[in-house]
Amino acid sequence: MRAGVSAVSPSEDRRFFGHPRGLSTLFFTEFWERWGYYGMRSLLILFMTAATTGGGLGFDVVKASAIYGLYTAMVYMVSLPGGWIADRILGQRRSVLIGGIIIAAGYLMLAVPGEAVFYTGLVTVIAGTGLLKPNISTIVGQLYRQGDPRRDAGFSVFYMGINMGAFFAPIFCGLVARSYGWRSGMALAGVGMVVGVAQYLYGYRFLGEAGLHPVKTSAEDYARQKALLWKSLGAIAALFIAALAADAAGILHITAKGLNEAGGTGLLLLTVAFFGWLFTAGDWDATERKRLIVISVLFAASCLFWSVFEQAGSTLNIFAANSTDNRIFGWEYPAAWMQSLNGLFIWTLAPVFAWIWIKMGSREPSSPTKFSWGLVFVGLGFLVLIVPAGLAATGAKVSPLWLTATYLLHTFGELCLSPVGLSAITKLAPARVAGLMMGVWFLSISIGNYLGGRMAGLYTSLPLTSLFGAVGGFAIIAGLLLAVFARPITKLMGGVK
Repeated sequence: MRAGVSAVSPSEDRRFFGHPRGLSTLFFTEFWERWGYYGMRSLLILFMTAATTGGGLGFDVVKASAIYGLYTAMVYMVSLPGGWIADRILGQRRSVLIGGIIIAAGYLMLAVPGEAVFYTGLVTVIAGTGLLKPNISTIVGQLYRQGDPRRDAGFSVFYMGINMGAFFAPIFCGLVARSYGWRSGMALAGVGMVVGVAQYLYGYRFLGEAGLHPVKTSAEDYARQKALLWKSLGAIAALFIAALAADAAGILHITAKGLNEAGGTGLLLLTVAFFGWLFTAGDWDATERKRLIVISVLFAASCLFWSVFEQAGSTLNIFAANSTDNRIFGWEYPAAWMQSLNGLFIWTLAPVFAWIWIKMGSREPSSPTKFSWGLVFVGLGFLVLIVPAGLAATGAKVSPLWLTATYLLHTFGELCLSPVGLSAITKLAPARVAGLMMGVWFLSISIGNYLGGRMAGLYTSLPLTSLFGAVGGFAIIAGLLLAVFARPITKLMGGVK
């Protein structure tokens, strides 16, 4: 037995509520990572649109939405190279550790005054999340042997940890921001990630061999992959420096809108190129090719879902701040607190959904069917807001119960899609590209975040009733279409449900 490695095989371990003890390490690491993400996300667009006299950046909604959408898109997009780096060079375990340290540094930068430091902090958080986010989920899947019936339930437990962080962070970060300033709230997000890194190091020994090594390859191939990484990083750095120099010389005028559009174009080209490579250059057998088709369908459905769901931090956050009566017994609480509702509902309902899937046994719906339910629920959440949006247009402050109902419906949708999607990818993806394919899942979230940011930019230019109705109706139609084709899609999964 290697020093520092648990003597109990994770696949036989049941020390954490019937699951491997290593799941608790990943549970709390992700709790603190999501603490940082959701704590900062609950403040980000409000901080950017707040007046400079109040400690904000003084951006208009269009500019702030462009930055918000691009940031949240890039946070997930870099999961694709992050998964590749883990698969080929670092292994998932070291990638999570290094990513956590970088994320903590990025959040702490946001507490430093200065617009340049603000942008640098965002970029730093993006880089760290790319290493941590896809690989910690991959390690969760590796704790279970193939065919272990606990896997879906394990991901639901893991997902509950994510959303415990999502629940507590907006409450504490929002309160600190209200009392001591926006940047203090950002600093608290960074402190949480520091605690997460310390916890991960303590629980490292409980992970067994899961995610410990990169994919086995020859020394020559490993050297080529490492050289490719350094060349890529060098090219990115050179391009970044050249763009800054061109902007300073007046040759290139860099704007938030321009960066947003460039980022969207890059996401589109990356997606087309990546899936083109998957289907033409991979050495897949017949079963794997069929499963790639399923992954592609789930990818498209996930993009649509997150484009609606992830407006929580933009459109719905602005609606909470500007149009909702945020008072309890005469005391006005921070608008960021509404961001905690989804985490609270996930926290309480994730065990219920995990129990339902296990209880249904052979009658459990397939992954495509669950995805279709997720799209319908998230669409219904926006349709609920049509009535209060009409009332808000007259200048009235509406009850927070409207947003509460929306977040509850969105939670139903999330529990039908997100943990199911994470689990499905680990089952459908070949083991040799497990980290890379988990990056594909997060790429779908990236595209969804980008589209959600573009929609949020319409907040001040379209009637809210029209905006909410169009967003909700489109999601429901997409969900119904997926439900129609769920059975033939399931047949392509080759026995995986």
